[in-house]
Amino acid sequence: MSQLFSPLRIGPLTLPNRIVVPPMCQYSSQDGRASSWHHAHWPQLALSGAGLVIIEATAVEPAGRISWADLGLWDDATEQAFGAALAAARQWSPAAIGVQLAHAGRKASSHRPWEHEGRPLDPDDGRAWQTVSACAQGYRPSDPTPQALDEAGIGRVVEAFVDSARRAVRVGVDLIELHAAHGYLLHQFLSPLSNRREDGYGGTLEGRMRLALRVFDAVREAVPAGVALGVRISATDWVPGGWDLPQSLVLARALQARGCDFIHVSSGGLDARQKIVLQPGYQVPFADAIRREVDMPVIAVGLITEPAQAEAILAAGQADAIAVGRGLLFDPRWPWHAAAALGASLETAPQYLRAAPHGLSGLLRPYPQGPGEHGAASPAGRQPGSRR
Repeated sequence: MSQLFSPLRIGPLTLPNRIVVPPMCQYSSQDGRASSWHHAHWPQLALSGAGLVIIEATAVEPAGRISWADLGLWDDATEQAFGAALAAARQWSPAAIGVQLAHAGRKASSHRPWEHEGRPLDPDDGRAWQTVSACAQGYRPSDPTPQALDEAGIGRVVEAFVDSARRAVRVGVDLIELHAAHGYLLHQFLSPLSNRREDGYGGTLEGRMRLALRVFDAVREAVPAGVALGVRISATDWVPGGWDLPQSLVLARALQARGCDFIHVSSGGLDARQKIVLQPGYQVPFADAIRREVDMPVIAVGLITEPAQAEAILAAGQADAIAVGRGLLFDPRWPWHAAAALGASLETAPQYLRAAPHGLSGLLRPYPQGPGEHGAASPAGRQPGSRR
């Protein structure tokens, strides 16, 4: 049996396969509200055949958006829009759907990546806002200077994560991922390159981990047991003297001790001086090292594009699940093609059963329920974590 198409337990969830759609920002929201783009995009991801879809980085407060067009979940208007788009994704697919909750910190207040290379908005631009971070130090020397968060500001951020998590539960997500990677706020506190604080949130490794663990603890307390909760990290900054794998191992063990259901292992994004040698599966060794230290499921990501490559990573015990992002955008039926290549099968909407190529009639199986029976009407009325 293919490892990629074997079930996986993540906290209270049982996924039918180990293909994960990782969060990928779309920069297509209106004042944080999900738009018609999300009504088209999320159902496509849910129909891909992946066992788990994690919705893009979703800001917990307006100041936490990467760009002015980022998705948010911080008030009733953003919650209602998010819930409507989620209902559209659920209507025809039983896929488990999660959300990544995030705060961009000093990397906020930026253009969209296809405009001006995603550089920070000019302070005189009417769409710009004051950014925050662990210290008054920008991502680049030329960037606007962020405001160092004081104790009150830190408390506000923690409560923003909790409030967004509660809203996510109300609209019916199955899983929440806290974003502590790619140079955003929680990562800014973790790394000694961006955290020069001299209070209890800086200095030692314990101090630098304090905010990430405080956010996790607060969200864990607020989220019911039926919703899986995990963290995405950058295992290394790829810069000497920065956050690295040994520190990531300490963080992973601390998260597991607090009841973390999974860890999603990426890298980089904190410092413009990073030196990364890109090659297929370049981040897998980090996932492998962390998996040897913890019992919770580990998701590997990063230039994993071929089904045989994904299968080999799982067979070698280097990870428990494989995240396929840009490869799945390029080929929205990547899981179908992977099943064909690995001699497996997967469930799909009955409307698509005829898509199976000649000689592969067993490739696609219908979902166990009929069309439109997967939570179409009211996601708020569904019990969290019920998608097994």
